[in-house]
Parts: sequence; C-alpha cells; structure tokens
Amino acid sequence: MKPHRILSSLAMLILASAFQHSGPSALSAAPAAADPESPGARAERIAWFRDAKYGLFIHWGLYAIPAGEWKGRRVPGIGEWIMQHAQIPDAEYSRLASQFFPEKFDAGAYAQLALDAGMKYVVITAKHHDGFALFKSAVSDYNVVDATPFKRDIVKELADACARRGLRFGVYYSQAQDWHEPNGAGNTWDFGPDDKKDFDKYLREKAEPQVRELLSNYGPVCLVWFDTPRMMDTGGRAGRFTGIVRALQPACLIDGRLGAGGDYVSTDDNAIPGAISDTPWETPATLNHTWGYRKDDNDWKRPGEIIFKLVDIVSKGGNYLLNIGPKADGEIPAPSVESLRTVGAWLKVNGEAVHGAARTPFGEELGGYIEGRKDSGGGRVWGELSAWRCTARPGRLYFTVFSDWPRNGFDLPAFKNKIKTAWCLDDPDRTPIEITTGKDGRRTIKVPRPARNAMANVLVVEYEGDGIEK
Repeated sequence: MKPHRILSSLAMLILASAFQHSGPSALSAAPAAADPESPGARAERIAWFRDAKYGLFIHWGLYAIPAGEWKGRRVPGIGEWIMQHAQIPDAEYSRLASQFFPEKFDAGAYAQLALDAGMKYVVITAKHHDGFALFKSAVSDYNVVDATPFKRDIVKELADACARRGLRFGVYYSQAQDWHEPNGAGNTWDFGPDDKKDFDKYLREKAEPQVRELLSNYGPVCLVWFDTPRMMDTGGRAGRFTGIVRALQPACLIDGRLGAGGDYVSTDDNAIPGAISDTPWETPATLNHTWGYRKDDNDWKRPGEIIFKLVDIVSKGGNYLLNIGPKADGEIPAPSVESLRTVGAWLKVNGEAVHGAARTPFGEELGGYIEGRKDSGGGRVWGELSAWRCTARPGRLYFTVFSDWPRNGFDLPAFKNKIKTAWCLDDPDRTPIEITTGKDGRRTIKVPRPARNAMANVLVVEYEGDGIEK
C-alpha cells in the first residue's frame, strides 16, 4: 500500500467512470468486465461481499523488523515501503529474513480478533512489494518457510484458523512490484529502469505461479487483493491473472487494482466516497498512518471514529477493510486490539444496521456542495454532514445517530410510507418510541431517555411497503 498512490491510467478510468455527480468521489458504474461470465454469475459471486461489509486487512512482513528505521535513521513514509524509501540494496534487505522469528504469532488469536471485532473476512499480505512471501513457495525460496528460522507457513495457519471460525479468507498479492526480483517492477536502484526489464519473464516465472499456489494449496480463497498495477495494462498481462483465478477458484473475487476490471472497485487508500453507489466497492484503510508496523506511529483512530467510518461507508453501499500491522515478533499493537474489540462490542448489539444492510434510500444526510465556495482549482467544494447515517433492510430503516440526541427529537427525512413502529436497536424489549407529525408534515421521533452509548445509537423505523416512497 502507499498513500496518495498514482493509479495506472486504466485504474483511474475505472474509478472515474464509477463516480456519481451527487458527491465528490462516489462510485456508480461497474468496473469493466474482465471475465466472460454472465451478470447473474457475477452477482452470485459478489453476494457474500455485499453482505459482509467489514473485513480485517493484515500487513505483515520483513519490514516489521526495521519498523521505520534503517541503520539508526528514521525513514519517513509508511512502514512496508522502507526498502524503497531508503533505497536499501536487496542484498542487505533480504538478510532480514534470517532475523524473522515471530514467536508471538498466533493464527487463532488473529482470527479471533477479527471475529470479536465483528468482521466477516480476513485478507493478509501473502507477498508485498519487497517480494518476500509469507507462505511456502516452490517458485522462490524467498519465503517464510525456506528463508527464515521460523519455518512455518503463516498463510496456511491463518487460513485454517479463519476456516475454523467461519471467517472468509483472502490474500493480498503484489503482482507487478517485486523489489527482490531483477525483472520485477519497482526496484530501480538495484536493477535499473523498469522499462528495460523482462517484466513478462518475472510474471511468468514468479508472480503467476505463486498466485496458482495460493489458489491451489490454501482452501477456499474469498478474494485476491492485487495492488499497484504498474505495466499491467498491455500484453494481456492482467487477463492472465484473471484467467488463473477463474480457472482455479471461480467463486474467488478480484479486487480493483489488478490492471483490468475486477469484481469490485477499490478506492484509493483511506478514501471514502462522498456519495452513494450501487456498484460493489471497498475502502482499504489504516488504524493509524501506516500499513506495515512503524514503532513511531501511535496516532490511533478512536473506536467512535471507526464506527462512524464503517456506518458511513455502508450507508453509501460499500465495504470497510481495516488494517492492522503486527510487530516483528507477531504481537498485534495493543491499541489496535482495544479499538477493534470496542467496535466489535458495539456491533454485537447494533450489527443489524451494518451486516447485510443496504445503502441509504435518502442522501441528504451525507452533505452537499457548499454554495459559493470554490477550491484552489475553481471546483465546487463538498461539505460533509456527520450527525447521522441511514442504512436499510426491506421494511426497516436504521438511523445511526452520532451527535447528541436532538433536544426536540430526531427529525426523520421525508418519505410517504406509513410508519408502523420505532424503537432503539439496543433495547431488547423493543419499547415503542413516540413519533409526532408537525404542521409541515415532518415526522419526529421523541427519544424518551438519554443515549446509552456515547459513540453511536441506532433508531429502527419499521414502515409499510416494499420500499421507500418519496
């Protein structure tokens, strides 16, 4: 991962074609089809993803050992890019493998954390840009089993732990960048310009075979999370990966960063669209400012902030893939664990408003363009509102309120359906709440008690009809 990444021209076109005009960065049109299956088959394949809403990303590898420093010098930037940012020769960096012995790694604890957090799928960096694999590979011995004293297949252990807990398991794979390989993209300080390399040799001899290994040896893989599609838009390169995935695991999803249209759109890192989309999409995001562990980055998101981002994303039709970066010894930073479990406790009570819920049928709650305001380029400025968000199921609306309860009650957005009842989602007795109608026809929910959760509270409104009538 890399912040402010410049996507390939093809990826930019995919994202641009998905934006709606009702917000600054919403997604609407489906990515270009990269497989020959029918729309029905694609819809069936993506169904679990649409319901899951929330997943755990794990960025872990040799970069956790330097943890943001090299030879006593702090290296700016995100942790997993230290090899490139410090221009570390591969001959030096690869020696980190001999130090990799994560005695605190516990695949069961990782999977249980995802479960406790209310997440439905887990994605781990099987191979990041540094070229080091967290799985046993017959293609390259630069992997955790053959090159380290640990000699355990981390991907295998985590896949099994997820399966035992009913979590779906996916893998991140850097298909284009490989700073360990002379013909892989990205390492220009050791191996020269990328356009002078035999890139297809690298793809055919390492990247493609390793993706086959991941899809053949680790049980059902729910998705392959490709990244940074450099030089992937020519020569049928992206199509070869698509063919491998479809042939070996037809139900496996492909993300939006392969270099051709995938099953869903991946936004840029930590980027949340401003408006609604019916296209499957996902925001990959960090808990602090880095993906791979940095010992000097302790600016952690608070649980309430995570809950807002999760509900905000779901209300716009997307998924939230939230990252942890374990330390070199395998320990997950304690603030990550605490925040995720706090959010999980909230979801245990309020998850009905998130998992399997549809986007808002309204949109006024998201914000809008600010009248008379222009940015430095002369474009309109979007103003986000954050008091509440709405998600939905047939016959039900869920209003998650993030601000204090309004003194005069919560004003519902305008819709024509008759309301049958309303209650607080955290109330096991479903005690009906009074709803009044003003002279202007606006209906207001009169919450009879102070909010019991300081982070967010959910009002459930049951209505008549198959859908919202405006």
